[in-house]
Amino acid sequence: MGVVRESRVEVKSILTAVSSKPSGSSRVHPFSALDNAMSPHTVHVIFYYARSPFGSFDLDSVRIPLSELLSMYPPAVGRVTKNPDGVWGVKCNDAGLRILKAKVSVGIDEWLRSADGHEESHLTAWEDMPEDPSTWSPFRLQINEFEGGGVAIGLSCPHRHADPTTLTILLKSWTEAQRRQCIVHPPSFSPLPSYLTDTAAVKYDRESYVKPTAWPISTKTATATFKFSGAAFKRCLDEYSIDGIFPKASPFDVFAALFWTRVALVKERKSDRVCMCVDFRRLLPNPLPYGFFGNALNFSSLEMSDVMDKGIRHVTRVINEHVASLDADKIRSDLKRAGSQEKMYGADLTIVNMEHMIVDGEPLMYETVFEDGVKPVHVSYRIGNDGGEGVITVMPSPEKGFGRTVTVSLPEEEMSKLLSDQEILRFEPRIILSGVM
Repeated sequence: MGVVRESRVEVKSILTAVSSKPSGSSRVHPFSALDNAMSPHTVHVIFYYARSPFGSFDLDSVRIPLSELLSMYPPAVGRVTKNPDGVWGVKCNDAGLRILKAKVSVGIDEWLRSADGHEESHLTAWEDMPEDPSTWSPFRLQINEFEGGGVAIGLSCPHRHADPTTLTILLKSWTEAQRRQCIVHPPSFSPLPSYLTDTAAVKYDRESYVKPTAWPISTKTATATFKFSGAAFKRCLDEYSIDGIFPKASPFDVFAALFWTRVALVKERKSDRVCMCVDFRRLLPNPLPYGFFGNALNFSSLEMSDVMDKGIRHVTRVINEHVASLDADKIRSDLKRAGSQEKMYGADLTIVNMEHMIVDGEPLMYETVFEDGVKPVHVSYRIGNDGGEGVITVMPSPEKGFGRTVTVSLPEEEMSKLLSDQEILRFEPRIILSGVM
């Protein structure tokens, strides 16, 4: 969708950060059945700061805290291995995490205004897994300095290793180590509760490792980010008569309903099915800690006929009731089906719920603060190698409250129509990272 141009991101150097205290155990961190189901995909998280949180572009001042933190994350600095029985895992051998330093030839404001999803992928490092992965670093960190100040920190890994929450907590913990504060959400490497797994899941672990593909897989997919204010959410409640009829509606419910119906219109479908992606860390009888390392995502199907004609209020209620119905039994049932799916994202239009990232009113991704007063101005979450039907991610906004940021990935022709959709535009979102100036 955007103007074809030479890359405005130039990598200047590559180094490896290792643990300050090697684990020395060489233990193997196993993959769960859910981890294996995520193997076709990659995860990319990018934190944008209006000014450099490091004071300078010299990484010496941050490498020591990072190395200390990595001592707590052996699987993040390990290497993929396969045991004699053919089961894949991560050998915690302290081999290190790759760090790239890059320069961006424009300022951060210009970048957010003019870059598209394909160009944004240049802010995160990725290298396809080779035949011999013994020296391949699954986790990669890229620090990008914009012209005139500003920094974007991109963290990526195969989705089989970790989900977006894991990457967010890892980077947030780095900022806490940098400020010599306690780690609020230390990593937990305990397996998923036994009642969520069964023998079928163990058998799936023995299947071949599916190599994740670099992001993005195709330039024919376009992305755009819509930033809605809290006032826009309240306008939705009023104009769609949601508040008086259905007071339990959350910002996720409302914006997911808005975009589902508008994308259905773009796709010209009377009957539509979506995949709802919800983090289940806090949904279990004994909740998992936010520091749970790995994947804790539930994928469930929601189908509705004539979704375009149902109205936002009705769709909002259906989404709310569907998400509220997720309990341990439903999650277990969905996990059993996960291994049979070729791709978890985008086989059907996938709607990702990030409401769990709000803790005591504070969005965790915007608590990644290297120095006081320098919070991220934007955070991007992208999934590599989705199935092509599209992904809608609804996440908290940096302003907290009821505002939400909605990132959409669709085929280019559909995105062109969505960007001019008047039903969305009348709520006056700020549109960034669409490639359309």
